[in-house]
Amino acid sequence: MEQPEQPRIWPDRFKRFFLNNKFVLFLLILLLVGLNVMVMTKISFVFHPIAVLIKTIVLPIILSGVLYYLLNPLVDVMERWKIKRGWSILILYLAIGGILTIVVLAVIPVLRNQIMGLIANFPAYSTAVQEKFVQLTGSEMFNQVQETINFNFEDLWATISARATEILNHTWTGIGDFLGVFTETVLSIVTVPFILFYLLKDGKKLPAKILSFLPIKSRTGAMHVLEDINHQISSFIRGQIIVSFCIGVLLYIGYMIIGLDYALILAIIASFTSVVPYLGPAIAITPALIVALVTSPVMLLKMIAVWTIVQLIEGKFISPQIMGKTLKIHPITIIFVILTSGNLFGVVGILLAVPGYAVLKVCISHIFNWFKSSTGLYDPNKNNLL
Repeated sequence: MEQPEQPRIWPDRFKRFFLNNKFVLFLLILLLVGLNVMVMTKISFVFHPIAVLIKTIVLPIILSGVLYYLLNPLVDVMERWKIKRGWSILILYLAIGGILTIVVLAVIPVLRNQIMGLIANFPAYSTAVQEKFVQLTGSEMFNQVQETINFNFEDLWATISARATEILNHTWTGIGDFLGVFTETVLSIVTVPFILFYLLKDGKKLPAKILSFLPIKSRTGAMHVLEDINHQISSFIRGQIIVSFCIGVLLYIGYMIIGLDYALILAIIASFTSVVPYLGPAIAITPALIVALVTSPVMLLKMIAVWTIVQLIEGKFISPQIMGKTLKIHPITIIFVILTSGNLFGVVGILLAVPGYAVLKVCISHIFNWFKSSTGLYDPNKNNLL
């Protein structure tokens, strides 16, 4: 009787328990990815030109992308009115140029006077705040609190003074870096209109061009991913900018009603900082608090009342109507994402934290759904024992 071939037993077992085991195969893929990442870190100098290229083009592309999501609906409307897309973009450019001219001629002089006045009065404001703080620290209640918590204000002030001196000592050394960054920023802004023109003109062709590089079987799923990403980014950019503009207008009206000094510049600061969800308004209220505190205690109460009313209007009426629940991200998650991204990438990271997280969430969700459907590990009707 012929005996079976023994040498084939181990290859069959290896195939059965490793190659046919989807979980083990998934772990093997993760191991290979980790090895590739480790190798890439050892030869990172090879990618330095690519990093320089990305650093050069990232700012104009981001600015052009933001303007694209704001202006593309207008171009689409004019195209539905039987106006060719190229002419629609030209008309839009002329309209924007006219609006900017009016703003420069009408608003900039007022804004300049308020900025110069704020700068001129800043020493007086600083002295007044310092005097009020000294009065507070000299009170009996503050001394009791200081003794209770074992807090030494003089040590804190010495630390702050030393830190301020260190910052001033490094200021001159950073001027060259600042000028270099300023030059790069100006050049990037100059290129934005050209990039934006081609995005508005041929932006609809971009998804099909990207999908043409993928295998045919993967194009349907990839198209769903691109559509979800486009929806998330467009909803956030359009909604957040409209909400910030409404906040700025409402605060300006409120500041004018109560007679707060530098109402225009304070409202503009609040409008720009409100682009950052949750943390932006907390930053924006600081200069308004200082101006109101120095003016009078009554003005401080009026300013807080205006700010509270505007935040209630924004939270209850404006944001739900404009932003809705499109991002589906919990507020605590947004705060943690902004703080982490700010520590990693600075101001740019703060601005791009929420849309970047939304894009990453879409990609991971689709990858996880594909993994569930392809492996069947999460199907309760299947035997998932490995």
